[in-house]
Amino acid sequence: MTIDIPRYRLHNQFLSQTDFTEPEQIVAALGAVQAQDYSGAKWALGQRLKNATTDAAMDKAFNEGKILRTHILRPTWHFVAPEDIRWMLMLSAPRVHTVNGFMYRQQGLDQPIIKKSYNVLEKALQGSNHLTRSELGSAFEKTGIEKAGGIRLGYFLMSAELDGVICSGGRKGKQFTYALLEERAPKVKALTREEALAELTRRYFTGRGPATLHDFTWWSGLTMAEAKEGIESVKPQFVSETIDGKTYWFDPSVSPVKEKSPAAHLLPNYDEYFIGFKDRSAIGKVAKRAGIRSDDPSFLAHVIVLDGQLVGGWRRTLKKDAVQIEFLLITELTKVQERAVERAANQYGVFLGLPVERV
Repeated sequence: MTIDIPRYRLHNQFLSQTDFTEPEQIVAALGAVQAQDYSGAKWALGQRLKNATTDAAMDKAFNEGKILRTHILRPTWHFVAPEDIRWMLMLSAPRVHTVNGFMYRQQGLDQPIIKKSYNVLEKALQGSNHLTRSELGSAFEKTGIEKAGGIRLGYFLMSAELDGVICSGGRKGKQFTYALLEERAPKVKALTREEALAELTRRYFTGRGPATLHDFTWWSGLTMAEAKEGIESVKPQFVSETIDGKTYWFDPSVSPVKEKSPAAHLLPNYDEYFIGFKDRSAIGKVAKRAGIRSDDPSFLAHVIVLDGQLVGGWRRTLKKDAVQIEFLLITELTKVQERAVERAANQYGVFLGLPVERV
C-alpha cells in the first residue's frame, strides 16, 4: 500500500501532533529551522508546541539563548539548538564557505583580513557584550578594516558565524545582536565527521520523512555522495518505498496521527513543511490542478495548508490593536473548510496576543 506522504510529514513535523512544550525541543528534533524571517520562524515553532504560546515567549527564549540563530547548512539563517551548533557547523561550514568563495573574493576578504576581523570580534564581544551589526561595523572601522558596512560587513560576519566565532545574541529592542559562540553555547562532546553526518541524516528523515535523498541534499547543502553515505550509516533505522520512480525514506515505527478533517495550518515564510524539500509535489496536488507548479516561488511565502495540501496563501497586516489577515485561495473551499482556515487564523491571533480581523 502506498504511504500517505502528507499525513506522515504532518505527524513527523509536529503539526498534527506534538508533546513538546518548549521551542528548543522543536529545534533540536528538526535539527535546524530556517529563520531568515525571524517573526515567521517564531510562529513556525509556536504552532508546533503542545500548549498555546506567545510571540513574546518566543522572544524570551531567543534572547536567553535557548535557541540560536546563525548561518548554517546553507548560506541562510537557521535556528539551531546550542548543543548542536558546533557539530553542525563542522559538517556544513566548509561547503558554505565554498559557495561564498566568489563573494569573499569580490569583497576583498582574504585570510589575513578575515583573521584580523575575528580578533576584533573576540575583543569587542567578550564578557557577554552583545553588539548590533552597525556597532560591530564601527569596531571594524576603528581598527583599520575599511568599508566595514553593507554587503562586505555581512560576509565578514557570516564567515565568523560559519567558523564558530560568533552567533546570535539577545536582541536590543528590535535589533539583532551578535555574541561569542563560546559564551553562548555549552561545550559538548565533539562528534567525528561520520557521527555528525549520521546524526544530521537521522534528524532529517525522522523529522521530515518520507523524503528522498534529493530532498536531503537540498535541505542540508551536502553533496549527493555525502547524502548516500549518511543514509547508509543509519539505514537500519529506516525503510524506503518507491513511488512514481522516486525512493522515499522514512521511519517504519511511526504510526502517523490522522488529523480530524478538515484541518488547516497557516504556515509562515520558509516553513520546514515545504522549504525542507526539493520536490514539493506530494503536497502540491491542489496547486497542480490550479495550474501552479510545486516549485513556484510563491510556495516560499506564507501558505495555507488544508488536510496536508497547499490551498493558498495568506497575508498579515499588524495594527496597533489587531492583526488583519487576508486569505489568497487557489481553490474554492466548503463552509466547513473555511471555518477550519479561520480557526487557524485565530490561533495566530492568540500567538500574537491580538484579535484577528479578516480582510
